[in-house]
Amino acid sequence: MNLTATVMRTDLPLPNKREGKVRDVYDCTLKDGREAILLVASDRISAFDVVMPNGVPTKGAVLTRLSAFWFEMIRRELGDRVQTHVLSTDPADIAGLSAEETAMLRGRVMIGRRTRVVPIECVARGYLAGSGWKEYQQSQTVCGVALPAGLTQCAKLPEPIFTPATKAEQGEHDENISFERACGIVGEPLMATLRDLTLRIYTLAHDYAASRGIVLADTKFEFGLPLDGDDSTPILIDEALTPDSSRFWPAESYQAGRDQDSYDKQYVRNYLETLVADGAWAKQAPGPTLPEDVLVNTAKKYHEAFEKLTGLALDYEPTA
Repeated sequence: MNLTATVMRTDLPLPNKREGKVRDVYDCTLKDGREAILLVASDRISAFDVVMPNGVPTKGAVLTRLSAFWFEMIRRELGDRVQTHVLSTDPADIAGLSAEETAMLRGRVMIGRRTRVVPIECVARGYLAGSGWKEYQQSQTVCGVALPAGLTQCAKLPEPIFTPATKAEQGEHDENISFERACGIVGEPLMATLRDLTLRIYTLAHDYAASRGIVLADTKFEFGLPLDGDDSTPILIDEALTPDSSRFWPAESYQAGRDQDSYDKQYVRNYLETLVADGAWAKQAPGPTLPEDVLVNTAKKYHEAFEKLTGLALDYEPTA
């Protein structure tokens, strides 16, 4: 098993391949006969909704291990109220793969229940950052949620808020929308349930991360309606609480009123912004090839986040 080998994409003998910004998704059958979804975490990285031509070494493996850690915590702490899609993280459970394919996938896969995906990104915000901060400066709201006057950039909100967004196609931008508009898309009963689940998971994760010296500023979840049972109760799908879907800040350096240090792909964004400033790139596909130091420094941030959150040491180093 070579987790340090950069994996940009896969070509498995499985049906219905879909390629997202980071994950390759297939339909699969488990050796016990159950139908499932296979999510393979590649080392691809995107910025400004453009996938770069080279990837961050070990990123997919770290994301998978961190997601698995959170899914297990959610099952253990909230299992009576929040169900997840996870069936296995072992590629040996999948029928129809060779020994070489199974070895390549080890450490990078999440095998989940088949669902009808709810077409809404479910975002929980506990701090005023990103697009929320931009909207607040204009209207003192975030996705239509009124907030107190006088809040500063990255300030902690009086209480976490739920701010849905539409799910955009690859290359397009998600659009923040109001809760009322989300209800118009999928129905009010389902959106009310998703809001409650999202805030419940966020609160659990935020409090745990705080105990590990990390601020979980915001995060987004995806939910689906199972195709193998009760299709009226949504379950948590895709990934959970990784630097790709969350803002994690070091608690020791957190200070409202400014941008924060973060455990994410900020090295990539910063490098790309220099290209934009020089007129060398216009934030459109194709993306530029990333330098080795940017890739390795980004990977180290992902490693640091994993080790601080889980208390576990990774047994591989990122090298480009």
